[in-house]
Amino acid sequence: MHANLFHRLLVTSVGAMALGGSDGLVGTVDAAPPQKNLWHVVVNNGFEVPGNPGRFYDSYNPPSVNADALVVFRARSAGQQQGTLSGIYLRDMMDVASQVRPLADRDTIVPEPNNTEYPVPGGGISFTRLATFNEFPAFPRIAQNADAVASRANHPPVWTFVPAMGGDALAAEGEDDSTRAGTTGVYVSLHAMDPQGALVTGASLVGAVPEFSEIFGVPGLVPATRFDVFPGAPAITDDGIVAFKANYTTITPAAGGAAIAIGKTGVFYRRVADGHAGGNEAIQRLATSDTIIPNPGNCAPGTTFGSTAPPSAASGHVVFVGLDDESDPACGGIYLAPLAQPPEQLIPLVALGTRVPGQGRHALTRLGEGLSYDGRLVGFWGAWGNATRILRLYCPSDGNRDRRDYCNRVFIDPVSGTPGGDPDSICDDFDDRLWPTCYQEMEIPVNQGIFVYDTAASTAAQSLRLLARTGPGGRFADFVYWNYSGAPPGTGGVEGDAEPPRWRSSAYLAVSTGKPASPLRVAFLARSGEIDVASGGYVDPVDGIYLATGPGQGPLTTLIETGMPGTMLDPDAVWDGDADSDALPSPLPISSLALERDAFRSDWIVIAAGMGREEAGWGGIYLTRLPR
Repeated sequence: MHANLFHRLLVTSVGAMALGGSDGLVGTVDAAPPQKNLWHVVVNNGFEVPGNPGRFYDSYNPPSVNADALVVFRARSAGQQQGTLSGIYLRDMMDVASQVRPLADRDTIVPEPNNTEYPVPGGGISFTRLATFNEFPAFPRIAQNADAVASRANHPPVWTFVPAMGGDALAAEGEDDSTRAGTTGVYVSLHAMDPQGALVTGASLVGAVPEFSEIFGVPGLVPATRFDVFPGAPAITDDGIVAFKANYTTITPAAGGAAIAIGKTGVFYRRVADGHAGGNEAIQRLATSDTIIPNPGNCAPGTTFGSTAPPSAASGHVVFVGLDDESDPACGGIYLAPLAQPPEQLIPLVALGTRVPGQGRHALTRLGEGLSYDGRLVGFWGAWGNATRILRLYCPSDGNRDRRDYCNRVFIDPVSGTPGGDPDSICDDFDDRLWPTCYQEMEIPVNQGIFVYDTAASTAAQSLRLLARTGPGGRFADFVYWNYSGAPPGTGGVEGDAEPPRWRSSAYLAVSTGKPASPLRVAFLARSGEIDVASGGYVDPVDGIYLATGPGQGPLTTLIETGMPGTMLDPDAVWDGDADSDALPSPLPISSLALERDAFRSDWIVIAAGMGREEAGWGGIYLTRLPR
């Protein structure tokens, strides 16, 4: 066992063998006794990174799974002199002999369009190759019933070209007038099970390049306009349609010959095919900042979307959250749209102001951005009422240094050289227990819920169900987890977000339609515990992954919780504190858990988990199959 490998989950929540595993316990919350359940190890810290002997996995993003137990995940190795290894990997858990296999890593050449060569590390200036990936900033997603996988990735500029205007004069003087474009994109494997299958480009920042503007440009804009960034994790359908959020900028003429740059956002999709540039079909829009909200509610008629969230897609449809204002929404909601033309065929499912089932006259005031969708069920987080609590969030102690410094207000702008940082951080509370670490205080809703909307319900009243809640009568304290993310000024957006750092909140859940008598099923991450008024943080919190079913509110099933022995998930999650002792190794406690919106397919649930104490750490990805 590699006792010195300290596990660090790359997730918001905290943070060997084919179909091998250990018996774990699955129990119900405040209900029946627990029953046996088997977890299988997909990958853990004892696995070598494929093609890199002696280099072991060390951290994991939440994984995704399809209905055939094909698991796809992002993972990293521990940092060494050679640098950290990072990539997108997969494993077929239905095949006893299967091994972890890379789908894309930092040695993978970015698929077309890509004509720009760079020196091979360690190869000298005479050895070059086309641009390769350098980071994968979001968790990968997989089609529900197929082996199509989509992921976002960053890389050096991939396309070198001469702009259409201004080149003749410079070229006549013998100067190089070429420029480069394309530093991030959405990439797809349509046949991930095929080891020889090639990646193709689903979306790229080359929309202003003449050769590619009709395919990759922002649809409907003249002149050709490229996208700026693709926030979040793109979704992929069984038939190879990738759906994603994208931001872009339009230029509007102003008085006096000036121009005004206006940032916009939207939800888009593209049907991808094998071959050059992912085929010839163009990116299509579903909704943008110019789309009128179809159910304005408390907003004025004609109000357009000010915010859109990364979508989920299945069975020829997409769902997404669209609001008038992300920070203080007054209208908007959850929308369903067909992946077809014409655009903006939006069907409102749940709106801000919708009555909360079983809560009298209370209505939804907040909606979470992360939707899980299986073609029938839509799972989401929501909040209601005005009651709030204060939660203190301390600046991260690990991760990207520029981001840590920005949060702690000791960041030096690399362009101007001036010091600064997050204006919302509190850094002069000298009596705080963690000073000089800065913090911010957030208001969190007391009344939160895990909801499922059934698009196949016979009546509107039967469509929306509340399956778990916080607050009075609720089992849990919180469904919301926080992460400090973004790119400080002048750092180039190394994580691909291109937005200033701030605390961002998310709730984590996944749906999968069950048998006809109990079709509503949602797995979700939740926290139990109390906030200490003096310190502003949770005291001895317990995070867990739970299963709720419906249509009725039956007992909640505990799948796994922090504090439980790590051997419930992984027989290798043990620590031998004294190598010379005859005592058996002791189990490491589970310290962190994570799941994402594509983590529950058919009866399969896949999660990421970390185990450890101060002396040792362990982690991995684990799969279980729920009994019918």
